[in-house]
Amino acid sequence: MKILVATDAWHPQVNGVVRTLGHVAREARTLGHEVEFLSPDAFWTVPMPSYPEIRLALVPPGAIERKLERVKPDAIHIATEGPLGHCMRRVCVRRGLPFTTSFHTRFPDYLAERLPVPERWTTDLTWAWLRRFHAPGAAVMAATPGLQRELCERGFKNVKLWPRGVDATLFRPRTIKDSRAVLDLPRPIFLTVGRVAVEKNLEAFLRLDLPGTKLVVGDGPARASLARKFPDAVFVGSKQGEALAEVYAAADVFVFPSLTDTFGLVLLEALASGVPVAAFPAAAPRDVIGQNPELAPVGALDDDLRRACFAALELNRDDCRDFALKMTWETSARIFLEHVMEGAKAAREKLAA
Repeated sequence: MKILVATDAWHPQVNGVVRTLGHVAREARTLGHEVEFLSPDAFWTVPMPSYPEIRLALVPPGAIERKLERVKPDAIHIATEGPLGHCMRRVCVRRGLPFTTSFHTRFPDYLAERLPVPERWTTDLTWAWLRRFHAPGAAVMAATPGLQRELCERGFKNVKLWPRGVDATLFRPRTIKDSRAVLDLPRPIFLTVGRVAVEKNLEAFLRLDLPGTKLVVGDGPARASLARKFPDAVFVGSKQGEALAEVYAAADVFVFPSLTDTFGLVLLEALASGVPVAAFPAAAPRDVIGQNPELAPVGALDDDLRRACFAALELNRDDCRDFALKMTWETSARIFLEHVMEGAKAAREKLAA
């Protein structure tokens, strides 16, 4: 099966959407399927207002049609609601081509953090726009059961669960000697990883009174201002691959202050590295690490983030690793392929009826 994925999030961006698509595409290919991307690197781009690290594609007339003619996909998936996603959606609707979509970003919450506008503009109107965007799709995929329920409650149709995975070979525990060589910092080390931007709620972590070191890995528009405001924290910029995995394994607690993420791959990467999680009881950490009394705890969720950090220090690192080993990218890819194939089949049968 040949699948064409349209995405506005692509390299050199470092985020969960890019990593998810990359991992799933590699696993899909090992399962005998071909995945091709329609991404911004094929077009002229302009920087996104207020976030120049993200480039928005300028799509010329006919470009989508030419891509479809060349690839001749058996299924189309639209991963993002940006310019490329909108162009692909418009062509698919006009030509009667079935497609699926996925929901990665809580735009209403992000806009509320960034724009001084009435709440109605960042909630009701934005959710209405998102419902309209996803409505023609054969299915919309959500990363967690909580997000799936929320989208259904907000009027989205045909919402399917598409879980995520983790590369447990790369992200793994290391020896104490190796860890101390990577991070020669006062302990305990409280680590956070991700985009350094206002919607990540990093100030809630950085202003905590904690012993040891607060370490921030990542880059983004808020890095310079936060580094000036919190000189006691250590900002090391973006890291990837083995360098990132070594930092995870050297930390004592992974702190996830976001209230708006739909999943948070960093949670699984930390757990696979044997690092317990401290977070607010927001939707993403609740769904990812849960509060199942039958399982050993791998994180501490608390409205008091400082209290969660201290509670996480007491958790067993082996339990964290065991929990993450159940989340594989192969399983994620199989479920994605199932939804894409079912969506394409159901839509074509509807058109033929």
